[in-house]
Amino acid sequence: MELTVDQLLSEQVPTELLPSRTKVVCTLGPKSCAVPTLEKLLKAGMSVARFNFSHGTHEYHQGVLDALRQAVANTRIMCAVLLDTKGPEIRTGMLKDGKPVLLETGKEVTLTTDYEHLGDSEMFAMSYKSLPVDVFPGNQVLIADGSIVLEVLECNKEAGTVRAKCLNTAMLGERKNANLPGVIVDLPTITEKDADDIVKWGIPNKIDFIAASFVRKGSDLGVIRTVLGDAAKDIKIISKVENQEGLENFDDILRESDGIMSVARCNKAVRCAVQQGSALRGATRQCVARCNQAERCAVQQGRALR
Repeated sequence: MELTVDQLLSEQVPTELLPSRTKVVCTLGPKSCAVPTLEKLLKAGMSVARFNFSHGTHEYHQGVLDALRQAVANTRIMCAVLLDTKGPEIRTGMLKDGKPVLLETGKEVTLTTDYEHLGDSEMFAMSYKSLPVDVFPGNQVLIADGSIVLEVLECNKEAGTVRAKCLNTAMLGERKNANLPGVIVDLPTITEKDADDIVKWGIPNKIDFIAASFVRKGSDLGVIRTVLGDAAKDIKIISKVENQEGLENFDDILRESDGIMSVARCNKAVRCAVQQGSALRGATRQCVARCNQAERCAVQQGRALR
């Protein structure tokens, strides 16, 4: 159907010709990187292709992007490209013999900031050097998306260790993510890897968006734009609010961002120590409402869509 000049001037545009205000973001992976599959995704409504730089090399992602652009050319359906940074994170260390260990309810364990230490059920490493400085007795350490909960008992700044008690029984594997609810952590806005991914892959490929992981305050966006340099005028930044500090500084982050991406409900519940699902749903709705009011895009993912 073609539009007449009168229709355009009168704003009486048929609904079926209006562009959708809701876009679909799809994460591309090994099972969705072939041109025929990408063509199907485009025809099904994919608006933005997400490249997850927590995994994969530049060469791998380049191959997927080349396939996507071929699919776009074949279908003549436009699709934006989003680079999702790995971001700063805290992880547990390696274990003796590489085997998972059992942490039992009520047992005490030592967390060491010596990341070369090979752990066991009595002591294992954490990548966060400031752990004994930033946590206090009574704080919790949540590991592996909250499947392991530790309560801090004692901190030894000189030794770089934290003594904690296990509040549940679970198996600990290697390099599991860790979170410190209610603690303001001293981590960089973006890591060397993030900067390398942006400068050496994102900018040369003229991506459309960067999803910045673990944004905690508005000034973080200035750091990212400095890395982008002249490309900052063309590449939009979507801030991922993933912890309590980020929620507390939400309005500040929103002012400096081109959009907000709320993390999966289960992870946000872990990082913010939110106990009631209804409270989290209310916070999610409020985030979307604020984005709409500020005319910024709001991206929802994971269980928030259910």
